[in-house]
Amino acid sequence: MMMHRLLFISLFLSSSIYALSLETVIQKALEANPSLESINHKIAANKSNINVSNQFDNPVLSLADNNLDKDQAMSRSTITITQKIPYFGKRDSLEGTAIAEEAVLSQNLEKAKVALVNEIKNQAYTIWELEELYKIIKEYEHITKQNIELFESYTATADNQHMGIMSAELTLSDLRIQRATLDAQISTAYAKLSYLAAYKVNNLEQNLVVWDLPSPESFNEALQGNSDLALRDKEILKSKSMEKTAELNNYPDINVLASYAYRENFDNFWTYGIGMTLPIYGTEDDKEEEARILTLSAQSLKEDTQIAVNAEFETAYVQMKSAFRIYHIVQDEALPQIDHMFELTNSSISTGGDLFKYIDILVQKLKLEQKSIAAVGIYNRSMAKIEALSGDIE
Repeated sequence: MMMHRLLFISLFLSSSIYALSLETVIQKALEANPSLESINHKIAANKSNINVSNQFDNPVLSLADNNLDKDQAMSRSTITITQKIPYFGKRDSLEGTAIAEEAVLSQNLEKAKVALVNEIKNQAYTIWELEELYKIIKEYEHITKQNIELFESYTATADNQHMGIMSAELTLSDLRIQRATLDAQISTAYAKLSYLAAYKVNNLEQNLVVWDLPSPESFNEALQGNSDLALRDKEILKSKSMEKTAELNNYPDINVLASYAYRENFDNFWTYGIGMTLPIYGTEDDKEEEARILTLSAQSLKEDTQIAVNAEFETAYVQMKSAFRIYHIVQDEALPQIDHMFELTNSSISTGGDLFKYIDILVQKLKLEQKSIAAVGIYNRSMAKIEALSGDIE
């Protein structure tokens, strides 16, 4: 317990002081997340279910007496033990169902891990976007403030120039408002990431880029590892096992009994017997049909899941492709042009250049920067979604 506390304190301090990598956050979250631990407990509990699934029912011990006179031959005290013996194969079938349930729980654990990693990645990429915007706005705020001071130092205060200064100061105020808003959003995003990681994260080291766009076909093999489809397969196996058990329930179980009768004035004696359940009312047939239909339902759910996975992949790929194109339009075409315009207007401020034009170009450049950052975020989130569809937990 003391070692756990020391480890937690050390982890808390290190996450507060040093920037953590996304890989470290994911690794620690997979080890400490309570929702994953909950599924692990269910798997452990199911071990007991497997252990008892193929055991016999407890025997029944009964005592009986009557109030006849002890001199009568029918007067006796009887002790009876009865044991139910299931039809051949029933216990193995029940054990198979319990094992199939363990496979379902284990796959649920993998699915939960995939979902958790995807959520962490999405939140981390959101933090990257917000922090990049924050840095750019802070930089533009500094440049704008500097240019206002330069403009005031080197130019007279004519009415049209005064209007330019006021416009620039309004833009400066708007940048400060955006920065304050982003500051709150970043704190909120880190709080959510800390919840997902199950420990405090105050600083995250990331460097997101837009890689070359892979072809859709390159993901075909990876998508075969989809955790939802794997879960459907495990559910089908469990349904088939339950169907087999329901089929075996149509066959009667045997009840074996032995009793010993004590008579005070006569000889004691043993009684042996055998009995069986008679499935004559059709209940077992109905339950077998129900189990068969549930198996068909599980198979249909797998088909539906396959369609959903394909649709989610197509959506994610389209978004990634769109983000790739937007990013390169901004970076390769729009930003180089506006950077040149920005440099020209920025250098002309000290000689009385048009402050209105500077503000207009500043706003345009900021919008392009925002689109570029958003495109990087969408590209990486889409890739994370495809990785989640492939069952990736790294």
